[in-house]
Amino acid sequence: MRWEWDSEGDDRVADLWHLKTGLSGSGKTVYAKWFQGRATFFSKELFPKLLCALGGSEAQLSPAARRILRVLEEDSPLSTKELRRRSGHGTKADERAYEKALKELWGPLFIVGYGEVEDGAFPSLAIGATSLLFDDLWAEAQKLDPQECAAELAKTLGEENPFYRHFLKVKKATSAAPAPKARVSRATKGSVGGTLRYEDLIGRR
Repeated sequence: MRWEWDSEGDDRVADLWHLKTGLSGSGKTVYAKWFQGRATFFSKELFPKLLCALGGSEAQLSPAARRILRVLEEDSPLSTKELRRRSGHGTKADERAYEKALKELWGPLFIVGYGEVEDGAFPSLAIGATSLLFDDLWAEAQKLDPQECAAELAKTLGEENPFYRHFLKVKKATSAAPAPKARVSRATKGSVGGTLRYEDLIGRR
């Protein structure tokens, strides 16, 4: 069918878009921009195992990604416009940093899509924290064994399955990501006691 949003386009394009929106906000399935950064639906049976096997750690997130996650953990879901405003990415100049931070969160499935919000000329995807919108699935994932979940994914999907290969790619990228280094102000220079001195962190010159 012709995938165009005009009078010549196929009506099923709009129907498919509305179906995606309805399903993502129904709570009957989990929606995320995951497989190759594209819209992906997960069954609620498989999702906790995938979440567990990915083993995402907040310690590996950049400060920007953690800030966005904190905002969503307090209030979810939020429109793109509102999320950018609350997380301090409200200007065009911050768009690249915002998209990069979101990518960090989509990969290990810290965030999910949940319906749409009318906040401009075109509806935007509502984004929420997985731990808040699907707290039962999040809690279930914490109780599972990562190695057993990974083995079950390989068996269920098949090792040649594109989704399974993408899972391996995301897991590798997540586990290989170094933890962001803490920034130390020169104001700490000379401090003693239980606080590291500035010279101890950067090396004496």
